[in-house]
Amino acid sequence: MTQQTEEMTIVEHLSELRKRLIYVLSVFVLGLIVGFFVADPVYEYLTKAESVKGFVLHAFSFWDGIGIYMKIAGLFSLVVTLPFTVFQIWKFVSPGLRPIERKAALKYVPYVFLLFLIGLSFAYYVVFPMALAFTTSITEKMGLVETYGMKQYFSFLFGIVLPVSLLFELPLLIMFLTAIRILNPTRLRKMRRVAYFILIFIAVVVTPPDFISDLLVMIPLLLLYEFSVFLSAFVYRKQLAADEASESRYIQASDENSMNS
Repeated sequence: MTQQTEEMTIVEHLSELRKRLIYVLSVFVLGLIVGFFVADPVYEYLTKAESVKGFVLHAFSFWDGIGIYMKIAGLFSLVVTLPFTVFQIWKFVSPGLRPIERKAALKYVPYVFLLFLIGLSFAYYVVFPMALAFTTSITEKMGLVETYGMKQYFSFLFGIVLPVSLLFELPLLIMFLTAIRILNPTRLRKMRRVAYFILIFIAVVVTPPDFISDLLVMIPLLLLYEFSVFLSAFVYRKQLAADEASESRYIQASDENSMNS
């Protein structure tokens, strides 16, 4: 009977997961449809930015234009769907979480979209122009003729912008893991060397191979980690205060029971 109940529970979980995935997929498809309508103005904006003035983009295959529009529509849909996806993940896992964990997760969901947009802006307006300027300067020094395909240009753009944008979710992730008592500021300080190495490696990979560009991306990422440690300490202090208050109430209740008995 117990085995049958467990099997039913697993089936119910799978059904719930399928329902959440269908919701997310439906919103993504709707976002994709809307994305096709906004793809043209977004394309015009991206190709007329100050950093790409003077470039003439070429199509090297019949599918390049359609492929770029699909990528832009997909990125638009991803941005729109991201907070909804996080909310659906929370709805799926929340029944298995403790009340404090559910409260922590729900509190941080709205900020996922905000931090992603901040990271997107930083990546596009700071990191990408530096990377583009460096690569074109090398091309000019080598005496090469600049002939860029639109597919290669947008692959280069999205390959830089998306990873940096996702890194800006780090403070939110650390605050959530601290709130559910998986991380704490002491552990984060002990992990500082490893974290710094990973962030520096990412900064070097997504930027041109020159020290100035690396430094301009490296410093914000390291500050982002330190800010995350600060937020973790803030959440942790509130947890300790809540634990002390709870313990004090428990001791007071115990003393009152002892006196009454």
